[in-house]
Amino acid sequence: MDWIKIAFYAFAAVAVASAGAVISVRNPVNAVLCLILTFFSVACTWLLVGAEFLGVALILVYVGAVMVLFLFVVMMLDIDVAAIREGWVRFLPVGLVVAVVMLVQVLALIGVKARSASPFPADNAAALAAETSNTRWLAETLFTEYILPFEFAAVILTVAVIAAVMITLRKRTGIKTQNASEQSRVRAADRLRMVSMPAEKPAPLAPKAEGEGQA
Repeated sequence: MDWIKIAFYAFAAVAVASAGAVISVRNPVNAVLCLILTFFSVACTWLLVGAEFLGVALILVYVGAVMVLFLFVVMMLDIDVAAIREGWVRFLPVGLVVAVVMLVQVLALIGVKARSASPFPADNAAALAAETSNTRWLAETLFTEYILPFEFAAVILTVAVIAAVMITLRKRTGIKTQNASEQSRVRAADRLRMVSMPAEKPAPLAPKAEGEGQA
């Protein structure tokens, strides 16, 4: 029995099912939990075929930043955060299901690795031919042969980040915002005015009459 193919199809099925749940569930918290399971399932498939660096990077970068993505979506869509915060216990079943599935995937991955006498020789053929590790071979190939696509991807991601920030800076009623162009055009004469106020001598105090103020 080919355990590698069975595990691959199982991880792929979970990834497809959880990805479908991300766009079908109505609650944003449940969607984020399904998105975490999707990323983790894809990372397991990469670990299964010998791409250790890609699998670990997917878990650290995407799964670690998924809450930032959730907060950004809440900020963009003006979701009622107060209603979401009420009753966090109702999200516990979905969280437990996701945690259990992730644990099963980790155990299955360990079991497949242990059952394979010679793990994934074909998938690491390039790294083995270069007599180096998979991670080092990937880095050397990425920054030598594919440096131009890598730079294009970096520019595209930078533009996407700037566009996302500009979208969030749209004008809303009742919110104080900063205008950088108006702030750069500020002059001291517009903010500071010198007023000449002549000093006046205080009037002399009248002398007290005799017996005034005595008990």
